[in-house]
Amino acid sequence: QVPLKPGRSLMDWIRLTKSGKDLTGLKGRLVEVTEDELAKHNKKEDCWICIRGFVYNVTPYMEYHPGGEDELMKAAGTDGTDLFDQVHRWVNYESMLKECLVGRMAVKPIAAPKEVSSTLSEEKKQLNGMLPEKKILGASAKDLTPSYDWFQTDSLITVVIYTKQKDMNAELVIVDCQDKQLRGEIIVDDHSYLVEVDLDHAVQEDVSVNIAEKVGKVDITLKKKDNIHWKMLGQPLESHNTFIKRTDRGLFYRKCKLVSKMEVTHDTKLLCLMLPKSTHLRVPTGQHVYLKQIIAGTEVVKPYTPVLPFLLLDFKQPSHHDGAHIYLMIKIYSCGLFTQALDHLQIGDYISVSNPEGKFKKSQVQTSEDLFLLAAGTGFTPMVKLLNFALTEVRCLRAVKLIFFNKTEDDILWRNQLEQLALKDERFEVQFVLSQPTKDWMGKQGKISSSLLSEFVKRSRKDSKVLICICGPTPFTEQGVQYLKDLGYSQEEIHAFTA
Repeated sequence: QVPLKPGRSLMDWIRLTKSGKDLTGLKGRLVEVTEDELAKHNKKEDCWICIRGFVYNVTPYMEYHPGGEDELMKAAGTDGTDLFDQVHRWVNYESMLKECLVGRMAVKPIAAPKEVSSTLSEEKKQLNGMLPEKKILGASAKDLTPSYDWFQTDSLITVVIYTKQKDMNAELVIVDCQDKQLRGEIIVDDHSYLVEVDLDHAVQEDVSVNIAEKVGKVDITLKKKDNIHWKMLGQPLESHNTFIKRTDRGLFYRKCKLVSKMEVTHDTKLLCLMLPKSTHLRVPTGQHVYLKQIIAGTEVVKPYTPVLPFLLLDFKQPSHHDGAHIYLMIKIYSCGLFTQALDHLQIGDYISVSNPEGKFKKSQVQTSEDLFLLAAGTGFTPMVKLLNFALTEVRCLRAVKLIFFNKTEDDILWRNQLEQLALKDERFEVQFVLSQPTKDWMGKQGKISSSLLSEFVKRSRKDSKVLICICGPTPFTEQGVQYLKDLGYSQEEIHAFTA
């Protein structure tokens, strides 16, 4: 992100879009744009960009873009869909840029999705003998695609999804049942399988999900509102029974109720959101969700990483996280449009929460001996579940070290809990670094630097397997990654959390 000039905030942009000013330069006409025409509009003062077949004049938006003008200029006069998806596919550009719409591309520039089977290896196709023998010969991608069936009793409807995966777990299954629409999504690596139907009859609110992990069978059980015989499960919706790349799927939201709000520091709060009874969703370690709010008539979306309600100090107790709640640690900025709106939510209010996203995989931790966590401010949030997972479930870890950068002592999130955890588990060590300490501060001070990292990030033995996770404001993360590479750590040993 780059600092915006005064009068160039998101709220200022929303006001401009509602002012009636012509932001396209076409006096309200929509035109069909050829590739040649698009290519001509490639300067800062005349910049058109195509996203998913629609062309926008982003010239008036230049000074309002949080990522800066240079980011927008990378796609000037071209199809910026791929670039957009890499950086912020979660942004609702249709809502933000609707007043900048020039028109459609004359030829749809989106390439057809690649055949799924090309990404799947022969070994995987055979699924270790899980398919009937006759299918193994010449097994095609179709044999690998999950499938579904359904059956009923007098009072229940059960939808069965055969995932054809050996290690299914609760984090790979997302189920929602809203207004008679059932949506069941199964995550298979970077693909997703979807069952999505408009149910034939009404069902009760609570939905139960049962996963046979070893054989990869998922049962979704719904209670009928009326004990009548269903002739069919329901009408298939557009994406029903599809198996595509997750990035092509689009985000799905459900409304969650705010059930509690607690102060963590002077400007940071812990929000507890309750999932609907008809939703089954577990946010995996290291992944984030998006919150969506309508502010001044415009959809605004921001990513947040769920945390635990507190750090687990007693590792003998089972995980208290019940799956019905999502906890978010959110810093409230005095001039932040989105966080101010979050702060004004009352207990009982609702907010839209998306499916989880993120590239982090637990296996990166499970093979490590030394785990280093570098966090600045609320960049601490991905580290919470990561710390808990590492110390409770990863036996091969020798040392876990958190280097936590903040401005002042008052900004340190969960300081007391972190110090307690360090006393409780000898593998864990925490180091606080302040950039604006008082004269009483006895600890480390300064900002992230090569010398500071060389002091704290050290392998426990010469060839030990290391994972270094880093999260914070973009400049902190980018500088940190560069310093670590300069110190000899490889790209594979570094994971940067970015949304």
